[in-house]
Amino acid sequence: MKNNIFLDKNTSDKTTRNLPSHTLSLFLSLSLFWWINSNYSNALLLSLGAASILLVLYIAHRMDVIDHESQPIHLSVNMPNYVIWLTKEVIISNISVVKHVWLGNSSISPTLATIDISQRTDLGKVIYANSITLTPGTVTVDIVGDRMTIHALIKDNIDTLKTGEMDRRVTEMESRC
Repeated sequence: MKNNIFLDKNTSDKTTRNLPSHTLSLFLSLSLFWWINSNYSNALLLSLGAASILLVLYIAHRMDVIDHESQPIHLSVNMPNYVIWLTKEVIISNISVVKHVWLGNSSISPTLATIDISQRTDLGKVIYANSITLTPGTVTVDIVGDRMTIHALIKDNIDTLKTGEMDRRVTEMESRC
């Protein structure tokens, strides 16, 4: 019983140490999201919006779900460059998929392959897997340890992933934190 109390004290100290910046980030994100969706500026509606945001923050704090994983503010600085690069890749892949669909079945070569990944954190692995899935013609099927199973509509997509450009960019974004 004493060990559990000791663990709870250490956990709560660690949580409260990281809490202010993550709570502030969540507050700002929720405020911006609420304002964009409502676009109200009279005092009553602004106060009701603030009250609802504070209620959500209170509930999230009581549930102990505000942490570095639920609010990855450390990625905020590096994310815009990656999103721009990923958008370019999505457009290029879209054009490629459309071209192969127009050319017919003979140009499509479905492939299932396993590739190595270099991300250290679960968040980095999820970003990489979702980036692959967002790119048309490829889907991340499974992640086991440091290997990912990918299904691609065209074998060239697997070869492109094996060059490691996307893996390198995600790892750089992850390591700058």
